[in-house]
Amino acid sequence: MAEFEPVRWMHGDVTLEGAIARPKDRTTRGTVMMFPGATGPGRSFHATMRELANEGYLAVGIDMYGVEADISTPQAAGQHFTRMLEQPALLRERVVAWFETVCGMNEVDAKRVAAIGYCFGGKCVLELARSGAAVAAVTSFHGLLTTHAPARAGEVRADIAVWAGGRDPYAPATDLDALREELDAAGARYQVTLFSYAQHSFTDPDHDAVAEGIAYDPMAHRIAWAGTLAMLAETLGD
Repeated sequence: MAEFEPVRWMHGDVTLEGAIARPKDRTTRGTVMMFPGATGPGRSFHATMRELANEGYLAVGIDMYGVEADISTPQAAGQHFTRMLEQPALLRERVVAWFETVCGMNEVDAKRVAAIGYCFGGKCVLELARSGAAVAAVTSFHGLLTTHAPARAGEVRADIAVWAGGRDPYAPATDLDALREELDAAGARYQVTLFSYAQHSFTDPDHDAVAEGIAYDPMAHRIAWAGTLAMLAETLGD
């Protein structure tokens, strides 16, 4: 897509390539890193990048797998997703490295960077917060909630928002309870919103009913997105 500019760099021996959507007037209200779900960025993801750019944010789409990764089918993408989950330390290291790379861009104010993520991306942004990185805010939409290394007391600097589905088989109530206990113990500033009837991927029309336990929910999507825009305005400044 010509409207998106590539951003490419190396993490270890893996070449990563993200995408940037810029506000038309080239002045920004801040930077928002966007972490896609396990199958990679799709139509709704790119539409959200454009919307954020129209709202005045520099939107940066993140690549966690590398340019050589085959994500042409859900099955192919799933192999890369599984490998990342099997290397949780590498996952967190890559997320933090992406944050540092974005903060180092000439047009980015490192004090005004937020991150949002969907499904697998929701896990990524929570790992960024857990790392203690100086990210202003993170928002997890129907994200995976477990971790190999819980947040440590006094080290979480981000404001955290978690939007969860009560019928999400990939983020059961036990995981949500454990996350709240973890964040309470860490002294983190967070909010959790549970949509009791929402399933996994409730913000993503591209994945509506692709499998059992996955469904788009327009009301939950609209509410979660409105709350996210409010959080970005508060944490990044208008």
